[in-house]
Amino acid sequence: MAKERDSVTVLNNAEVENLLDMRTCLEAMEEAYRDLGLNHAINRPRSHTYFPTQSKKWPGFNYRFKSQEGGIEKFGVWALRITSDMAGFAMLPGGIKRRKLMPAAAGNRYVGLIFLFDMETTELLAVIQDSFIQKMRVGATSGVGVKCLAREDSHVVGLFGSGWQAGAHLEAICLLRDTKEVRVYSPTPEHRRQFADEMGKKLSINIRAVDRPEEAVRGCDIVMAATATVDAVFDGNLLERGMHVGCIVASDKTQKRRELDDAGVAKCDVVIVTSREQAVYDEQPDIYGAVQKGILTWDRIGELSELVSGKVSGRQNGSQITLFNNNVGMGIQFAAIGAKVLELAEKSGVGRKIPLDWFLEETSP
Repeated sequence: MAKERDSVTVLNNAEVENLLDMRTCLEAMEEAYRDLGLNHAINRPRSHTYFPTQSKKWPGFNYRFKSQEGGIEKFGVWALRITSDMAGFAMLPGGIKRRKLMPAAAGNRYVGLIFLFDMETTELLAVIQDSFIQKMRVGATSGVGVKCLAREDSHVVGLFGSGWQAGAHLEAICLLRDTKEVRVYSPTPEHRRQFADEMGKKLSINIRAVDRPEEAVRGCDIVMAATATVDAVFDGNLLERGMHVGCIVASDKTQKRRELDDAGVAKCDVVIVTSREQAVYDEQPDIYGAVQKGILTWDRIGELSELVSGKVSGRQNGSQITLFNNNVGMGIQFAAIGAKVLELAEKSGVGRKIPLDWFLEETSP
């Protein structure tokens, strides 16, 4: 990406949202994972660091610093994504436990930033708020899993979740498969009804809010969980032949979470994850835990980069149950989408400019 610059571009979420669409994100994620599989990209595993003292303002919540980074040769950029969080759990009606981040910053806001660096000049290129990219890159990554693993004749989608991640996931699925019916379940009735109404109008598809988890599984071609849950969202014994299953909970050692139970994992014929290394490092219960219990073996678990680059096989026939566990965010995702966003911003003149000199020093670090 090297070219002579004298400024750093700063972009907020609203500007990014006006520049970025799901189709662009899907293309960027597929490129990123193909390049990772072909050794043209590098990723550093995600780090979650918790400070042990609980917040006085938010009892039960702890400070957490998250970072992930990666670079892609094709785009010439290195991305560092950081969040400074107040993290913990909240209880929903019915005793359902979910992850929650508190708006602890000024004005009840959050802190999440992406730093893009030029890998040739080493200079800082951009500072980008991360929230909208976060939503889109998770949905697009799960979308790549759908593209590679779901049957071509998949028409019925069961969706768990009614928040922003669920919306991004559904948008990606609808771009990739001829979706004719969606059944959405979340624990709060008004949330799932509102989601069905709003997303049905946005995507011009039939979305039905259902009252029981099993209704979002039985008879579906794709079952997608896009939630902030702690515990499994449905009984895995309900999975049927030919289904594709997706989930996104990225557990760590401190906050153990999962969306798919052991019974569901055991029924899957093809298992793909974003990162085996992260599953081990964080001792994630749905993957690492399944291996420890003898439900899975590591040689049966492929990575998305291996799948996209042709190093491992995906679905072999229409009766297999396939699983893509989108088990961690990766730095290469932010490098790929960040590079696309910066390119679009520069073409359209969007964003604020601050002097590059502020970020350069004359002595060696």
